[in-house]
Amino acid sequence: MIEDIKEIKKDAKKKDKESFKKYYKLVEDKKVVADFTEYNPLHKGHKYALDKGKEKGLFIAVVPGPLDRSGRGVPYLFSRYIRAEMAVRAGANLVVEGPPMGLLGSGQYMICLIKLFHKLGAEIIPRGYIPEPTMDKVIDCINRGYHILVKPFKIICAETGEILGEKLAIDNYVIASMSQTIYKLRLNYEPKFLFIKRLEGISGTKIREAIFKGKFEEVKDMLPKTTLEILEELKKEGLENYILKRDVERILETANNYDLYKYLPDHVAEVLEKNRPFNSLEEIKRAIPMGFSRHFKERVITRLEARIEKDVIKKYIDNYPAKIKILKSGLDDS
Repeated sequence: MIEDIKEIKKDAKKKDKESFKKYYKLVEDKKVVADFTEYNPLHKGHKYALDKGKEKGLFIAVVPGPLDRSGRGVPYLFSRYIRAEMAVRAGANLVVEGPPMGLLGSGQYMICLIKLFHKLGAEIIPRGYIPEPTMDKVIDCINRGYHILVKPFKIICAETGEILGEKLAIDNYVIASMSQTIYKLRLNYEPKFLFIKRLEGISGTKIREAIFKGKFEEVKDMLPKTTLEILEELKKEGLENYILKRDVERILETANNYDLYKYLPDHVAEVLEKNRPFNSLEEIKRAIPMGFSRHFKERVITRLEARIEKDVIKKYIDNYPAKIKILKSGLDDS
């Protein structure tokens, strides 16, 4: 984690121009298809979307990067390097490191992601969706070359002003948010979405629970052969050595001894500083006020764990992407 923190702070200050040159040489004259997926772990739904994407061009998987914390704010099951290996074995041509999900707010993350897609030259973005009436209208709107605006209890077509519905399932909301960010960033960047109906009968939660128990056979119908092979390899070496965990000591140190206004929203910093000292992670969680997102508390914990100043995070977003970091390449085998 310490090296990841150093990397984020470095990327807030300057760009690695050579990394862009190396990337553009790799993808020269190729149609780039890119998707961002956590692969936590890679299951058959991910594999299905990957295969559909590869039909359209060179497939680049963008895997959330430094700190290895999920959108829920908690540690991923495995590091991004293991998840990148899963992606390449499943057929991805390249795996590129994305922004640090969990550290950034959802809006901040989406801004970084779209800026990265733009720099990658992604012409097509495959995205799994869940069929529902409002989503049908969203897809029609986007396919007509329009954009989506997401307001409280309103999903709107930006160009026509038509109200498409009141809310969306989470996977569908992500697509709407991507469209909105493309519209608002004004990058002169208009990728095409490849909408893929999400496969039914796959539960990421059940898969992770089975992996924690080391009982992969319970979810083998949800996982591609390549992911199962990697899991078996890790199990032989000691699965517990690869499963990511919180740095509880660091979190407590930050919460008890540091100026929290540098790292957290003011209202959260005020509450935590008044309730010092803390003796456990649970005590901190109980003290954190409720937020707009149900994952707000875990995201605050990640901020305490990372201990990166708010002004550094802002500079990081402004300078993003500072580089194109390839985690794994499958081009030699494609």
